[in-house]
Amino acid sequence: MKQLKYTILLIVCFSMQIQAQTPSTLVAHYKDYFKQMQQQGDIQGIINAMTHLVLLEPNVKRKDTLAALYMNEGKYIQALNVIGFELLETDTNLATEVKAVSLKSLNEPKLAIAHYEVLYKQKPSASIAYELADLKIQIDDHAGAALNISYGIANSTTDMMRSYYETQTPYQVSLLSGFAYLKGISKFRENPETNHDAAILLLEEALALAPNFNMANIAINAIRAQKDAKKTE
Repeated sequence: MKQLKYTILLIVCFSMQIQAQTPSTLVAHYKDYFKQMQQQGDIQGIINAMTHLVLLEPNVKRKDTLAALYMNEGKYIQALNVIGFELLETDTNLATEVKAVSLKSLNEPKLAIAHYEVLYKQKPSASIAYELADLKIQIDDHAGAALNISYGIANSTTDMMRSYYETQTPYQVSLLSGFAYLKGISKFRENPETNHDAAILLLEEALALAPNFNMANIAINAIRAQKDAKKTE
C-alpha cells in the first residue's frame, strides 16, 4: 500500500513538473537538444528534436528541414508525410526538391516530373536536366526527354560526374556519358522491335566515354539478348 502511494506521488510530481514548463522553455530546451545532437552526429536525435520544435512552434522552415532530414535518410514516405506531395505555389525551393527526390525514389515519375520542372525553371542545370530526361523516358515522353538531353549535353563539362548505385560499390561516370546512356535507352524504348542496333551504338558511345559504366554494359547485354531471341522466333 505504501509502495502504491509512493508511486502515485511520483506520477503527480512528474506531471506537475511537465505542466510547469512553458512552451518557450520547451522550445529553448529542444533547440539546445538539436544542437547537441548535431555535435554528436546523432541523426535520429536531430530528427526527434526537430519534430518537437515543429509541434511546439511550427513554421515552414522547420517543416522543410524535418522533411529534408527524412529524405537524406532515405525515409521518403515520412518526408512527404511532413510536407505533402502536391505541387504548391507556396513551396520553398527546399520543399520542392524534397518532393521531387522523394517521389522519384518512390517510383512516381509523373508526380516527380512536375516538381523537377519547377526546379528546372527556377535554375536550369545539367543535373536537373538529367533527372527530367530519366523520368520522361520512364513515362515514354521521348520528345520531352530529348529536349532535356540536348540541354544537358550542351551544358555539361568533362568534370561533371554522376553516381550510380546498382553495384555493391557505388561508382561515378561523367555526366556526358550519362546523357549518352539516356539517349540509348530512349532510342530503344521508342521502338523495342526495331531499334536494337541504333540503341546499342548510343550505349557504346557512353561506354567509350566511361569504360567503367556498368549500367551501359547491362543495357547493351539485355538489348542484344532480346535481339538474339527475336531471331530464333
